[in-house]
Amino acid sequence: MKDFNIPLLTAEDIDCRVQSVSKAKNGTVGAVLLLYKDARVDMRILDQVFGPGNWQRTHELINGNLFCTIEIWDDEKAAWVKKQDVGVESNTEKEKGQASDAFKRAGFNVGIGRELYSAPFTYVELNDGEWKVEKVQGRDVYRTYPNVKFSVTKIGYNDRREIVDLTIVDRFGNVRFLCEGGVQKKANQSGQGSRQNAQSGRQTQTQPQTTQAPQTSQRAPQGGQTTTIPAGGAVCPVCGGPISDAERDYSLRKYGRELCRKCQRNA
Repeated sequence: MKDFNIPLLTAEDIDCRVQSVSKAKNGTVGAVLLLYKDARVDMRILDQVFGPGNWQRTHELINGNLFCTIEIWDDEKAAWVKKQDVGVESNTEKEKGQASDAFKRAGFNVGIGRELYSAPFTYVELNDGEWKVEKVQGRDVYRTYPNVKFSVTKIGYNDRREIVDLTIVDRFGNVRFLCEGGVQKKANQSGQGSRQNAQSGRQTQTQPQTTQAPQTSQRAPQGGQTTTIPAGGAVCPVCGGPISDAERDYSLRKYGRELCRKCQRNA
């Protein structure tokens, strides 16, 4: 089978969610963030690299676990090359979530998004009003409010396809996590200074694969500018446009994240 160049994920390809929230010994509350890819990213890259008619997916139940197999057509062998993995149940839609997770995991085996395994430990200190405490079986459990969102605006890789540059902002555009050249740097938690920092970021010199989230296009061009984000109110993490309260509530219910009306049509 000939070598195929699986593209590195751009900033727009990567979603960011809160994995856990905890209180430190010094009294501050912080969140561990998880970087992940959507199943639609796998489908787009499979179409882009191999062609829509040269790959297929199947699902099968093995010992009560749902497996996904991605098959890619090999012209040289005149046969299908298979990559398989098992899925984990979703907290929302059990069967659909498990099927989607199995597909994404099989995509990792193909090489799609494998660079996410090299992501640095991403810990963000939370501000007042971003977290709450709930009593669960007599214990304090820390959680973020539903409107607390984070997104990747810039990512860069070295020649080993490892993440060395990473910028994560909140929904107001404040830089909350910053890593440059493989070294984590202190990020401002709020304020105009951090918003300007997020907006003025440029492509790093570590490797030309550095990407930033564009303002309107679906794929982040090399060296593109970051999205301009207003100082207050909900903003769309895809295009950076403002979101009304009605659009935000509808988007959270249907898509699980905040999207403007225009980007909801493309979701």
